[in-house]
Amino acid sequence: MTESLKSNQSNQLIFLGLLLFLLGLISGLFVHNMTNPRMGLSAHLEGVMNGMFLIVLGLIWHRLHLSRTFFRITFWLVAFGTFANIAAAIIAAISGAGKMMPIAGGMEGAPFIEGVISFLLVALSFAMLATLFLVLWGFFKNMNHTY
Repeated sequence: MTESLKSNQSNQLIFLGLLLFLLGLISGLFVHNMTNPRMGLSAHLEGVMNGMFLIVLGLIWHRLHLSRTFFRITFWLVAFGTFANIAAAIIAAISGAGKMMPIAGGMEGAPFIEGVISFLLVALSFAMLATLFLVLWGFFKNMNHTY
C-alpha cells in the first residue's frame, strides 16, 4: 500500500516540479515589467530552483523509509513550501512590497500585502525545514533498513 502511495507521490512531485520550473521561466519573461525587477529575478530563480528540487525529490522519493502518514505530511509540506516561495516573490515583485526581503525587496508596501508576504515567508520557512528534516530522517532510515 505504501509503495503505491510512494509511486503516485513521486510522479506528482516530478509533475509539480516541472510545473514550477515552467512558472519560473514564465516569470523570467516579465521581470522588466515588474515594479521591483530585482525581486522579479528572485521569483524567476525561486521557480527554477524549487522546480528542480521537486523533480530531484520525486526521483529519490522511493528511497525514503517513512510511514504513510509522514509521506503525506512531507508531500504537502514540500508542495506548499515551494509554491509559497514563488508566490511570495511574485507578489513582492509586482507590488513593490517586501520589507522582509531587504536585499532584493526592501521597499514597504500596503500592510495587507506585507502581511500576506510575511505569512508566506514564515510559513514556507517552517514547511521547508520540516520537509528537509523528514526527508533526511526517511533517507537515513532507508540506509539502515534491513530487508
